[in-house]
Amino acid sequence: MKTERLHRARNRALDRVSLGLFCVLLAAGACAPQADVCIYGGTSAAVTAARAAAGEGRRVVIICPDVVLGGMTTGGLGATDIGNKQAIIGMARGFYRDLGAHYGVEEQWTFEPSVAQRILEGYVDDPKITVCRGWYLDSVVKKGTRIRSITCEDGNGARRTVKAPVFIDATYEGDLMALAGVSYHVGREDASVYGEFWNGSHVSAFHQFPDGIDPFVEKGNPQSGLLWGIQDWTLKEEGTGDGFVQAYNYRICMSNDKDNQIPFTRPADYDSTRYELLVRVFEADPAPEINRYFIWTMMPGGKTDINNRGPFSTDMIGMNHDYPEASWERRREIIEAHKNYTLGLFYFYATDPRVPKPLQDWINQWGYAKDEYPATGGWTHQLYVREARRMVGEYVATQADCEGKVDIPDGIGYAAYQMDSHNCERIVVCKDGQYMVKNEGDVEIGGGKPYPISYRSLTPRREECTNLLVPVCMSSSHIAYGSIRMEPVFLELGQVCGLAAAFAGKHPVQEVDIRPIQERVGYPAR
Repeated sequence: MKTERLHRARNRALDRVSLGLFCVLLAAGACAPQADVCIYGGTSAAVTAARAAAGEGRRVVIICPDVVLGGMTTGGLGATDIGNKQAIIGMARGFYRDLGAHYGVEEQWTFEPSVAQRILEGYVDDPKITVCRGWYLDSVVKKGTRIRSITCEDGNGARRTVKAPVFIDATYEGDLMALAGVSYHVGREDASVYGEFWNGSHVSAFHQFPDGIDPFVEKGNPQSGLLWGIQDWTLKEEGTGDGFVQAYNYRICMSNDKDNQIPFTRPADYDSTRYELLVRVFEADPAPEINRYFIWTMMPGGKTDINNRGPFSTDMIGMNHDYPEASWERRREIIEAHKNYTLGLFYFYATDPRVPKPLQDWINQWGYAKDEYPATGGWTHQLYVREARRMVGEYVATQADCEGKVDIPDGIGYAAYQMDSHNCERIVVCKDGQYMVKNEGDVEIGGGKPYPISYRSLTPRREECTNLLVPVCMSSSHIAYGSIRMEPVFLELGQVCGLAAAFAGKHPVQEVDIRPIQERVGYPAR
């Protein structure tokens, strides 16, 4: 992959999409040439990492390729995926208490994106923290096992090289990790790799089509081709690995206040045939009700966090598999395709006469929240990248970790959510001699009991890199990552990595004494 060309392509693409906002944010900070800790990424983990390192007196620079800090925490995911509140410790717990202070309660677990953004921006309002918005990783200079510097671009031809003793990759994609030569995996491992059951291919009853939904443009005629959204792939044996990542979507913030609504409008590339498969689901549904088609969760302020539910919803299944390793130009195409698909989906619900009246009446009570994301017309900055690259580090978390079957002597935080993978593909199967469409890849198993996360899962193999920490694309199998990949956990792991970076200095991150980290995050030392 020719990194320089790819990142320049992303810059050009971003310029075309949001040049005005981009230029405003660029003016907010210049890229510092040297720091004690350099963080690449704009996720919630980047924020807590910076705050933790700065709290130990370190100078921190965040190189943020995103237009808004916070990732999915500010990107519409206001219905916190908790699993078990006992698992949320450290700055993560403090964040939900700061939300509570805003709403007048002790802790708040559902929230408006703009409120989360104000709180996270406050966390980096520190003279020791420099936030460089709109800068993109271009190249990495490494000597032996240490990253010496990274060079980034601003989309307008300017380049800056940043040096630091310690680096943190806090992106959803793992771009710094990859350019630093750290081992990683994309997609589902075969279940046999780590002795797991829930990894690899699985057909589930959850978020599934009922039997008998015809997949062909002309019902019963394979020669007519497949309906939009169905991949011409063959169903694999249960547990088989592949390069597939679970589906992405947008978590959507709407309002039921008529004075605070942006109405549904027809996207420029709208094509109602993209939703023909949904019409066939309607035809088979005797009692259409909105919560069979979306997870429609209310937030404060009469707003929503809308998520995928059912066989055909906001997940754009099977159309993101090249995203993790794609050029930024290609990533931008995928992001725009997901946006246009979702805008089109709600326009379809609001206007198409084939939509059942109860569903259409419900949708038409709503509009995109006018007071959220005003710079981008009420649309979030962040595609929900549920999974991209995953590091293969000093320790790989697996299904056994989620099930509490292994001893973790170096725990530094907890996860507690179920093993959760959204569908990975939508294909044709033959059952009792009849062709029908099915989704594949959904897993929803277990969850609720907190289990420890090893510090070694945040560090690369020491022979590969000794001054990089990875809180988001951490070392985990696909199915374990499905449990770990929740925003409260990323907030926790960001703090851990910020502290580890502060304590490591010029020493290998693999050799950091974790006891003071455990003390600061509130993890019980052994």
